[in-house]
Formats: sequence, C-alpha cells, structure tokens
Amino acid sequence: MPKVGMKPLRRKQLIAAAISSIHEYGLADATLARIARKAGVSTGIIHHYFDDKNDLIFETMRSLLEDLRVETVQRLRAANDPRGRVLAVVDASFAPQQFSVEVMTAWLSLYGSALNAPELRRIFNIYGARLASNLRHGFAALMPMAEARLAAEGAAALIDGLWLQFALKGDLPDPDHAHRLLSSYVDLQIAYHGARQ
Repeated sequence: MPKVGMKPLRRKQLIAAAISSIHEYGLADATLARIARKAGVSTGIIHHYFDDKNDLIFETMRSLLEDLRVETVQRLRAANDPRGRVLAVVDASFAPQQFSVEVMTAWLSLYGSALNAPELRRIFNIYGARLASNLRHGFAALMPMAEARLAAEGAAALIDGLWLQFALKGDLPDPDHAHRLLSSYVDLQIAYHGARQ
C-alpha cells in the first residue's frame, strides 16, 4: 500500500525524469522505458501515475508552467510600482530555476511539438495569454491602453525570442543580460508612450 502523500512526490520525480530524458534523448526518443530508468522505477510505476507518454508530457509542461506562474506571482507581490510590475514578469521568465540546461531543452522541445498536439498548444496559449495580461496590466498604468497592448506584445516577443536564442545555444544565459535588454525596452516604451498621455 502506497504511503499517504506519495502520489505528488512520485509525480514530481517522474516529471523531473521526463525533463532529464527530453534533454538527453529529445522528445521523440524520451521513451517511457528511458524515463523510468532515469527515475529508478519500472514503467509500470509510470502507468500507475500517468495514462501514457502523452499524459506525462502534458503534465510535464503543466509543471513547468506552474513553476513559472508561482515565480511570477511572488515577484509581482514584491513590486512597488507599475514599472516594477512589468519587470517582475520579465525577471520571473529569467529566474534561476528556469535556467537549467535540461529545463531549457524541455521548453524548446515542448514548444516544437505543440504544433501537432492540441493539448500542448492549448496550454501554451494559456501561458501566452497570462504573460500578455501581466505585462499589459503593468504598462496600462503608464500609458494609454492601446499602447499598453503593443508594449506588452513587444515585451512578450522579446522574452520568448531571448528564451529561444538561449535554448538553441544550449548554454546557460546571463539573466542580468536579459534584464538589461528588457529594462531598456520597457523604459523606451514608457518614455515614448507615457509622454503622449
């Protein structure tokens, strides 16, 4: 009989093994057998907690996005002003726990497979809407709403673009560099659009 509270721990262990396997073998070759070996369990254990590989991959994506959401909420709570709220969203996207090479590889692989996986595409759309909303909320206190929407769209594109560059290079990026680039963009948007209010 499994111990009480074991299910969340086991699921986290299997998701971590999935991330590691995706990094090592690629998404297509990250088989349940390889994931099970990484986790030190049998494939039967995986089937006990997940329906199949697609279910495990979907839950892996949800887990990555939940980590990002928690980081974003914590940073937004600490922000003191609208500019700080925008930069809180930026900095959450480049937080240390997002920047292991394994996590970056998993993000890139999952992004690529979302084109053919409606469930993954749906969850990425939720991520995109949440990112845009958080950025727009901060910008809207600094400029008219039409401009806030454009500024948020540009900031989101920069965040995703930097992530893609970092992931394709395969090395750990400098979060300070990302912060400086996005801060410069945010300040330019505020200076230009804010002056027109």
